[in-house]
Amino acid sequence: MIQRRAFLLASAALVAMPGSLLAKPRVKGGTRTTKLSGARAPIEVIEDALGVPHVRAASRHDAFFGQGYLVARDRLFQMDIDYRRDMGRMAEAFGPRFVAADKAARLFHYRGDIDAELAALPPDVLECARGYVAGVNARIDELAADPAQLPLEYGILGISPLRWDILDLVRRRGIGMGDADDEVRRAQLQSRGLLDAEQLLAPLRPAWSFTIPQGLDVAAVSEADLGVLDPANRPVPFDAIQGVPLDPEPEGDRFALGSNAWTISPSRSATGRPILANDPHLGIGGANPRHMIHLTAPGLDVIGAGAPGLPGIMQGHTDRFAFGRTNFHIDQTDLFILRTRDGDPGRYWHKGEWKAFETFEDEIAVKGAPPERVTLRYAGGRPIVSQDAARQRAVAFATVSMLPGANSRFAMIAINLSKDWASLRQAFKLHVSPTNFHYADIDGNTGWQTIGFTPRRPRHDGLFPAPGDGDYDWTGLLPVEDMPHVYNPPEGWFASANQMNLPTDYPYRERVISFNWSDPYRYDRCAEVLRSQPKHRIADSIALQHDVQSLPARALLKLLPTTLSAEAAPAAAMLRRWDCGIDADSAAALLFEMVMVALSANFRDRVVPAAAKDLIPTVNLSEMLRILGAPDKRLGDDPAAERDALIDGALVAGWTKAVELGGADPAKWQWGNLHKVTIAHPLASSNAAIAAAFPKIEGGRSGGDGTTPMARGFNSRRGFNVSHGASYLFVADVGAWDNSRFLLLPGQSADPRSPRYRDFYPKWLAGDMQPLWFSKAAIDRHAVERLVLAPAKG
Repeated sequence: MIQRRAFLLASAALVAMPGSLLAKPRVKGGTRTTKLSGARAPIEVIEDALGVPHVRAASRHDAFFGQGYLVARDRLFQMDIDYRRDMGRMAEAFGPRFVAADKAARLFHYRGDIDAELAALPPDVLECARGYVAGVNARIDELAADPAQLPLEYGILGISPLRWDILDLVRRRGIGMGDADDEVRRAQLQSRGLLDAEQLLAPLRPAWSFTIPQGLDVAAVSEADLGVLDPANRPVPFDAIQGVPLDPEPEGDRFALGSNAWTISPSRSATGRPILANDPHLGIGGANPRHMIHLTAPGLDVIGAGAPGLPGIMQGHTDRFAFGRTNFHIDQTDLFILRTRDGDPGRYWHKGEWKAFETFEDEIAVKGAPPERVTLRYAGGRPIVSQDAARQRAVAFATVSMLPGANSRFAMIAINLSKDWASLRQAFKLHVSPTNFHYADIDGNTGWQTIGFTPRRPRHDGLFPAPGDGDYDWTGLLPVEDMPHVYNPPEGWFASANQMNLPTDYPYRERVISFNWSDPYRYDRCAEVLRSQPKHRIADSIALQHDVQSLPARALLKLLPTTLSAEAAPAAAMLRRWDCGIDADSAAALLFEMVMVALSANFRDRVVPAAAKDLIPTVNLSEMLRILGAPDKRLGDDPAAERDALIDGALVAGWTKAVELGGADPAKWQWGNLHKVTIAHPLASSNAAIAAAFPKIEGGRSGGDGTTPMARGFNSRRGFNVSHGASYLFVADVGAWDNSRFLLLPGQSADPRSPRYRDFYPKWLAGDMQPLWFSKAAIDRHAVERLVLAPAKG
């Protein structure tokens, strides 16, 4: 009787909701129905001609059920590996070599009251999350009943997907180093009397003076203090299952990562409506980090891109507002050096007394071997990442991700359910990661809000490890209201590209946020273009997302010496004729990239002290160009002459490298011949079966580099293929939503059997932005398939 009543209520809701299942669109592929446990009422899914699924549900729970089911349909293996890694369950599938990684992952599980954490969430947010988890599990159950549908990896590797648990959305906090390695490096430089060299790698922004925390013995700090934070100490031996890289890119990419976003008010828009553009820069070459979907239910209408495994949409728009995001910079971690008790290493000195570590015993299942028992230790909830009992030393890692309330996996849901700026600012309280949030609504309002958990440090600035005796402990978090923000700025536009964007009047000395930011080249170019356009159009945003003008190239051209060696003259002549565009077909762009690699290496050799070279593996691009523009004694006794000699040598070396890679005829050089876009399964390089089942998506050439608005970064230590950039691009015409445009790389599905495996690859390469249909009429007009997810009986 209860089930019948629930069905009747759901049916009534369907009749009342827009786009009811009763109004069936005509679709080319017909209608298919599948019955699933966990759905509360029938859910309609309309797939449009571009592969975007539009979910129409009778409740928000079921809308998110639809998202969980569909993303698992398209990306299950990608989600499953992430889930296994975070839950510390790799060894049970792949054997003993993964135990160290599993132990490290479990160290970063939340050890507080998980039920209390769930109870503290807004009920509607929690209900949507439960729907998402149920949808993922419904797909897993469906595959268990029909293993032929399983993603190909499972048969090749001989594993099965893990079922999801809502508790794990709270429990799994994720291991990450933050800036712990930076803290260690600065202490080591200080111990060598070479702290000034730090500016060559990571210049402080805004201007700041280093202060060593009182009581810190910098000479005692070493890489050993990083413990399990160092990937070398928690190896993920993927040659055993063949190679998924789970850690961030190595040092060579650190200055090129980021994203772009800009928001245009009606006063500066050719449409008279706001325009919001966003292109997040993430890894390119492996699994696609975004998945497109449209969720509709009473009180919910949101479309855009989400991260597989994360409920909700990260960049897109609702029926009321558009939203985008780039990485803001917040120092969210600290190393605390603890003094442990002589003869009793289970205790540490804190606030005038010896305290016992919180200790948890856990058991790791291991394929082909007995389970392994592990002991995990914490100091005030902070994971103990290393310990040396003989030295009476332990290191606690303070990270905002381990704090009560740091439930970031629910934040997107809260944002998607918001209706306006005021409700968004409440939703932001759930958002942990550092973000520039962009907003534009149908009433013409625009806003920028920096969000993310920002620790209060009353006694230090977070730039060095701190003594863990309690004097330097955090004292809470900055409230959202105290973070930088603006609403309806008079300039009529704003942009973010990971640059240092603290307002000039922001009290950063009292509210320490960060001193490390990305170089400003992408932002400066975006600002240059936006300032020049009194009436910005959708087409202008698309063009700016594909802009390849290089500001570092402009800077280098200004530095070219008037007197050059005969060997350097051809390179200088080619560069002087160039417009500084990093175009795929450009010979000068290829030469420029080779010159910059040589110049960076030679500059480092010249200015980094010999005793610091092991700690300073590369130099910051903007700092290098600044010093070359105003040479000082670090370059030699005659700084200007030494600068010119460095550039001359780089021109010669760059030309030689261009000949080596591009051929003897400079007329045939093209940057895109080196800067290619290849998508391969992360396991394909050393697993022949995976490589055969998942053919590479390749052949595409690209312009741009890591400093151009069209960010197509690379790591020269590994070659010149595109390694990161905007695999998802989005431009919203706010209020006239069907005019919005998007791109995805390479497609919605990670299954080579799907027509959506690589269908966006040529569109992305060509910059051919596609319509993001939102209105019911537009969706129904372009519908190609209709799927009904019906509740299973029982």
